[in-house]
Amino acid sequence: MTDRRLQYPATERNRDAILDVLRGVLPTSGLALEIASGSGEHVVHFAKAFPGLAFQPSDPEGAALDSVAAWTANTGAPNILPPVMLDASAAHWPVDKADAILCINMIHISPWQATEGLFRGAARLLGKDAPLYLYGPYRQADVDTAPSNEAFDASLKARNPAWGLRDLEAVAALARDEGFSAPVITQMPANNLSVVFRRV
Repeated sequence: MTDRRLQYPATERNRDAILDVLRGVLPTSGLALEIASGSGEHVVHFAKAFPGLAFQPSDPEGAALDSVAAWTANTGAPNILPPVMLDASAAHWPVDKADAILCINMIHISPWQATEGLFRGAARLLGKDAPLYLYGPYRQADVDTAPSNEAFDASLKARNPAWGLRDLEAVAALARDEGFSAPVITQMPANNLSVVFRRV
């Protein structure tokens, strides 16, 4: 039988650092929706650390959904729901309510419309004080962008002109317009950021 599990080396490098932040962000029970789950390696790692929290993985790509399902089956995690197809930019999502939303490494590898849709959807699903957790590289005003991130930005735009590192201030303004708090920012390894918004 073909192994449908995708593997991304960056996931293994960053998952524990992300988990350290999530321990102070996620609720211990309820439903956590993961947007753009990718391979599924993150969700199976987090599900082990939060056994009382149900995780709903999602992705717009069929290969990613197959990979998530394969990783879930391989680990036997009982608190991961079957993955659902979800395009963050779509007007309607196949989930009606969540107690937390995670979105790792999507914003720079998608058109800006996906970020707009992410905040619109999160505003619909999340209750007061519920977290929206983002992870990835960003540009910040008055902060020099690391040369590695500049090179990464150029490579992304070469692949798709609609992709690229986003200005964190623009993301925060969009969040504010959709009813979220100012971001709580944590510096992460390899010039990435953890950014947490809460529904107000």
